Amino acid sequence: MGKIIVAGIGPGGKEDITPAVREALRTADVIVGYRYYFRFVEDMLNPDALCIDTGMTKERERAEEAFSHAEGGKTVCVVSSGDSGIYGMAPLILEMKTEKRSDVAVEVLPGVSAFQKAAALLGAPVGHDFCVVSLSDLMTPWEQIEKRIVAAASADFVTAVYNPKSKGRYWQLYRLKEVFLKYRSPSTPVGYVRQAGREEQAIKVVDLEQFDVEDTDMFTVILIGNSRSYVSADGGIVTPRGYYREEDEEEEDANVGRNIMIRSFRTIEAELKNGDAAFDKKWALLHAIHTTADFEMETLLYADPLAVKTLYDAVRDGRINTVITDVTMAAAGIRKGAIERLGVSVKCYLHDERVADLAKARGITRAQAGIRLAAEEHPDALYVFGNAPTALMELCELIRKGKAAPAGIVAAPVGFVNVCESKYTVKSFANIPKVIIEGRKGGSGLAATLVNAILTLDDAEKLQPGRDV
Repeated sequence: MGKIIVAGIGPGGKEDITPAVREALRTADVIVGYRYYFRFVEDMLNPDALCIDTGMTKERERAEEAFSHAEGGKTVCVVSSGDSGIYGMAPLILEMKTEKRSDVAVEVLPGVSAFQKAAALLGAPVGHDFCVVSLSDLMTPWEQIEKRIVAAASADFVTAVYNPKSKGRYWQLYRLKEVFLKYRSPSTPVGYVRQAGREEQAIKVVDLEQFDVEDTDMFTVILIGNSRSYVSADGGIVTPRGYYREEDEEEEDANVGRNIMIRSFRTIEAELKNGDAAFDKKWALLHAIHTTADFEMETLLYADPLAVKTLYDAVRDGRINTVITDVTMAAAGIRKGAIERLGVSVKCYLHDERVADLAKARGITRAQAGIRLAAEEHPDALYVFGNAPTALMELCELIRKGKAAPAGIVAAPVGFVNVCESKYTVKSFANIPKVIIEGRKGGSGLAATLVNAILTLDDAEKLQPGRDV
């Protein structure tokens, strides 16, 4: 009785064929394989070996041939590209051995898989947990494949994609990209290698959003990074394992947090009743709903035409360099990374030592007194209200008297007394860009998130929130 050796010959380059496989090729009496792969190993074969080659989709026939010769006492080497056990001939040979109840010995020799070769060419994209998915639905229903794609994307696995596209199978990779964009940042690095290890080899690195599905074929292996993967200085992809965890923990948390925020924004956008709002107002709306989980914001959020854009442009150009808030909680919610990046200072006068005396002397609230002091020192700041309607009405009175000329107003005080009236009042100033949460709803967190929307408007076009989280 002979035996069958199932050998993985690697992706194509002779340097990637293991010594054990070379020895099997040299000593086998019979070589069985797909005819395309013989060109990679023909100079390693026993000159007296019988070579049996077939075309694609003839795997069962090749396996039958192998058993026929092995049961006749021959040593048969069944050739698979890459690794013989990864989408290779090893499972079929072992299944057929069971089916035939054959006494033929079967030995499986590993090889370098195409995704491993592609990963090495790309740098180190599989430095952490990864999975491999084939898009071929010849023997696996698409419904099952899509479940696996969703699982890989949602679990943040680095994902290798085999059989991405063929002449008759073209839409599946579009669907995979669509699924991944629901769970991953559009800037996630994607590397793909065509004909890895062969003369025709071509390597590309792009981000997920720019990835061109049409730039692939059946000879392409795709590697999609996880939330921590990045493009290195030399243009490769690195997925950190965690050896620098102490230094990277803060960045890792930021990346994960931003990825969650991106997914949330995409979910919110898909559920909007009116997705055709002006892009700058829509950006503020997405922030408002993300903070409150309240889709009533679609009717409550008012913004002057291009108010958010106007205020962002003024911040970016240095014409707004101070933000005044009515309470410290609103100030605390404005992202420190954003204000540092844009050179903006945030001030709240509520606990200024002068406020208590002024409030007592004038018979006004401390919030009103804080706004009076702020208007004296920063009359042209961006004013933000998330708590005190009296403070907002105070600012309106100062504007009417010519004692303040705010560059913009974010009005989101919350409560039951004078809240609606304060918002009606501020709405009357037609020449001041305003963003208002109408009605009784509002709050410091909501006011802060509207400011964050203004400060990050340059992220709106690609729907990439959370840069400064």
